[in-house]
Amino acid sequence: MEKKYEETIKEIEERISEGHLKPGERLPSVRRLSKELRCSINTVIKAYTELEKQHRIYSVPKSGYFLVGGNQSRNNSHKELIDFTSAGPDRSRMPYRDYQHCMNQAIELYKEEMFHYSEPLGIDQLRKQLSKQLQDLQVFAPPERICVVSGSQQALDLLISLPFPNGKDEICTEQPTHPSFIQSLTSRDLKISGIEITNEGIDFTHLERIFKEREIKLFYTVSRFQNPTGYSYSNHERKKIVELAQKYDVYIIEDDYMGDLDTKRKADPMYAYDPSGRVIYTKSFSKVLLPGLRLGVAVLPEVLLDSFARAKFAADVHTPVITQGALEIYLQSGMYKSHIQKLRQYYKRKGTLLKKAYLEYLPPEAGVTGGDSGFYSTIELPERMKAKKLVDHLKDKNVLVQDATAMYLSNYRKENRIRLSVSQVKDKNIPLGIEIIGEGIRELLDKGVSLV
Repeated sequence: MEKKYEETIKEIEERISEGHLKPGERLPSVRRLSKELRCSINTVIKAYTELEKQHRIYSVPKSGYFLVGGNQSRNNSHKELIDFTSAGPDRSRMPYRDYQHCMNQAIELYKEEMFHYSEPLGIDQLRKQLSKQLQDLQVFAPPERICVVSGSQQALDLLISLPFPNGKDEICTEQPTHPSFIQSLTSRDLKISGIEITNEGIDFTHLERIFKEREIKLFYTVSRFQNPTGYSYSNHERKKIVELAQKYDVYIIEDDYMGDLDTKRKADPMYAYDPSGRVIYTKSFSKVLLPGLRLGVAVLPEVLLDSFARAKFAADVHTPVITQGALEIYLQSGMYKSHIQKLRQYYKRKGTLLKKAYLEYLPPEAGVTGGDSGFYSTIELPERMKAKKLVDHLKDKNVLVQDATAMYLSNYRKENRIRLSVSQVKDKNIPLGIEIIGEGIRELLDKGVSLV
């Protein structure tokens, strides 16, 4: 018997085939369609979700769902959706089949472990394998200090709430930073300081003043391909941050979530400059493997292991054994190393195309940051131009970009920056999309409607 949401999908597809819905057009709201088809709101949401997974439609926050365009030529390019908001890994580059083999092997290999609860900090075999793999990133740590988490965001979320040996209670973070960390901070009653990060990095004089004058428990930093700016610190900058942290008794959470994609092989993490355990190193496998696996790693100082293990146990007992086992097999087989080598060059090429397009198509009034990995970059608009107005303006041209306003703490908020990711954008559409963005900025400047 056909499920109700499948009937809803068929109805939408009929409207598309009959021309009642055209590429780029907004679909009926969830509430309206549920009334038209006499079904529940949840049924429509399920139908739209399935169509979105198939890339037939896309959602725009607070605006609804829209029909994706077809394969139009450049002359009809505005009808083809160019999505700079999707920051997940390129599906065509993900090792589904290889990882499926590893999952199947893990089910057989770890079948006994599935009948009881596992170690909160991760299965021994994976932690040993991670200890070897992290050496390629100049992170040398024994398995006992390596913790497997359900995505690196879990590690961050747990760490900000733990008491630290320095007895301090304030957190300092780069501004802007990724929305999930902003949510972790603002959902708790925490003292928070921010420091601006630009295309030139951070002001070290200002950072030292913050460390010196405030009770900073930890400094959160994304050392490579920062989200959203795309900025990567130099080795000199990383070493300087560590020296300041040591001088003022501040811990560092170094989020190296995409360190594997760095083509600069002499680039060292902050962790390499701190043998004392003051730098807590975290990384994720979401951007280079499969986001749905929710696997990440944290390398902790011994003094935090017990409290972190208790917090991890309280959060979810342990990360699923089968996904851990599959990663252990994938790493041990050498497939991960081969996969990463291909990804580095793939995303480097995308970043090169993006930066070239910036130079060619953006007006001089716009500033840019990052772009090396192709994952994250920002465009800073003329100071009084609101990002939201440009986002809405570009939406009419079938180009999606993200307003970065929500990536700031309220006290540091700027409303004139957009975030872009080209990780899922076709190479041929990167320059085309930036050209349209440049045109959009000029149009709003000419009209003056963007000024407040």
